[in-house]
Amino acid sequence: MLKDKLSFCIPLQKIAVLLIFFILYPLNAQRKKKDTVYVYEKVIIRDTIYLEKALKIQPKGLSLNLPEITMPQPEEFFSFKDEVKGITFSFSKRTEFGIEAGTGIKRSFWAIDSSGKKTQSGFNAGIWASKPIYKRFSLLLSAHLYYWNSTFNLDGTKEDTWLSGYYFTKDHQPLLFQRFNNKHLEYAAQLKILYEWKNIRPFIGFLANRNSYKMQFLVPENNVLNKPDDFKSNQINFGYTLGLQYRIMKKFLVSLEYQEYKMRNISLKNSSFNFDIFKTNNTFAERKINLGISYSVSGW
Repeated sequence: MLKDKLSFCIPLQKIAVLLIFFILYPLNAQRKKKDTVYVYEKVIIRDTIYLEKALKIQPKGLSLNLPEITMPQPEEFFSFKDEVKGITFSFSKRTEFGIEAGTGIKRSFWAIDSSGKKTQSGFNAGIWASKPIYKRFSLLLSAHLYYWNSTFNLDGTKEDTWLSGYYFTKDHQPLLFQRFNNKHLEYAAQLKILYEWKNIRPFIGFLANRNSYKMQFLVPENNVLNKPDDFKSNQINFGYTLGLQYRIMKKFLVSLEYQEYKMRNISLKNSSFNFDIFKTNNTFAERKINLGISYSVSGW
C-alpha cells in the first residue's frame, strides 16, 4: 500500500514542477526582453466641399454685347508735328503704285537743223512706284514709253535733200541715202525725289532714255547697190528731270515736267554695217516739256 501511494505521489510532483517551470519561464523571459513602444499619430485633414447645383433660368430679353477682337495691324502711317504751326501730318508707309498718261513737246536737233518747226509733239504712257523714305520725302521710280510725231520728211528718191548722196562705211562699202523722218519711239526710266506739302509735290531726279531713230539707205547686195535697209540709233542717253505734281483727288494727280538730256556719239547701227553719219564725238541736246495725269492704283 505504501508503495502504491509513493508511486502515485511521484508523478504528481513531476507534474507540479513542470507547471511551475512553464509558468515561471515566460515571466523570466519577459523580464530579460526589452520593451518596444509603438507610437501612432492620427492625422485628420478637414476640407470644405462645395456642391454646385445648376439653376434653370429662362432668359427674357437678355442681350450680350461681345467685344470686337481685332488683330494688331502693322503700322502703315508715320506722322510728325510742325512745331511752328502745331499741325500733325500723317503719311502712308506703303509703297504706292500707279499708271500715268500724258502729252508733251520736244525740241530736238533734227527739227532745228532740218525743218522750220522747232518743236515735236507726242504722247506717252507709263507705270510708277512711290515709297516714303523720310517725313515728307518720297522716292519715285517710273518707266515710260513715248511716241513722237514727225515734223519733217526727207525722201531722197523724190528730191534732193541735205542728206542726199553716197556714204561709205568703215570698211569702204558704199551706201546711198533714201529716206528719213524724225518720227520715233523713246524709252525712258526715271528716279525722282518728291517733297510732299499739302497737295503739292515738287520733284527732281535723273533719267536714262533711248531714242530709236531710223534712216534708210541702199546697201550693196552681191556687189550691186540695190537693197534698201534701215540703220538705227539706239544708244542710252542720260539727263535730269524736274517738275511739280498736284493731287486733285484722292487717287488722281496732274504733273508738269521738264526734261533735258544729251545724245553723245550718235551712230547708226545695222546688223551688217557700222556706220557713222555724223562727226566723231558729236553731242546733241534734247529738251522736253510733258503734261500728264496719274492714277494711284494702290490708293492711300
